Amino acid sequence: MSDQPAPQRGAVLALLATILLWAYSWVVMKQVLAFAGPFDFAAMRYLLGATVLFAALMLARQPLKPPPLLPTLLIGLCQTAAFQGLEQWALVSGGAGHVALLAYTMPFWAVLLAWLILRERPTGRHWLGLALAALGLVCIIEPWRGLGNAASTLLAVAGGAAWATGTVLSKRLFRLHAVSALNLTAWQMLAGGVALGIVALAVPQRPIAWSGAFIAGLAYSVMMASSLAWWLWSIVLRRLPTTLASVSSLGVPIVGVLLAWGILREEPRPMEWVGIGFVLLGLCAVSGVRLRRR
Repeated sequence: MSDQPAPQRGAVLALLATILLWAYSWVVMKQVLAFAGPFDFAAMRYLLGATVLFAALMLARQPLKPPPLLPTLLIGLCQTAAFQGLEQWALVSGGAGHVALLAYTMPFWAVLLAWLILRERPTGRHWLGLALAALGLVCIIEPWRGLGNAASTLLAVAGGAAWATGTVLSKRLFRLHAVSALNLTAWQMLAGGVALGIVALAVPQRPIAWSGAFIAGLAYSVMMASSLAWWLWSIVLRRLPTTLASVSSLGVPIVGVLLAWGILREEPRPMEWVGIGFVLLGLCAVSGVRLRRR
């Protein structure tokens, strides 16, 4: 790393920090369910996270004017409300590592949605990646063992698809309008947080048990996973090749599985490790990464 320019070294460190912050957030998301319902926690996390981002906009002296309203609302409903709501709901009955793995199938859904919405036709390597991912998902889900945890699996996969939809809609918005990434993130997070708040009020849940552990988990999710990590990720995307950044982000579910194993005692089954391998190969294929040195 010493031969790399200082900005690139900083981006690599930012990437490693982002992976750790996001990976540990899956453990925290599972732990806070002992103190609050899934939708209460998700709504509080993103409403407070949006507040932090708006404060960052003011500190950066960036305009507070919202981006085009309808696309921003749709992105907020998909990328924040649906993704976070479904994943937090999946964690009620599913393990943190298992749910994180299924959530990070997002890039595969993005390939298909980009074809439908952006008219970006998949190439041969995209189809190869999708096939490898499908095989990996079968290994992770293990349908031959029965469907005892089918609800959690379906919720996690649906959350990944919602995240992909929000990503593709964001890309289309950036193509059509000159929009600040921080401004869009703040406004879509606010829209998604409000939607989650409405769901939280409408759906019966356990009362919030305010405690030091819950407040610490909420603070971590708001300040570290939702604010600091997004800022670090913007540095990564600005200074490193997009392909490298995208593939490296796969470290999040892998580290998440290891952290869930060590902290929550969620030991992965052998077929889950096989599935992880196929998903990684699929993502390398989708991203166009060659498994050899230049």
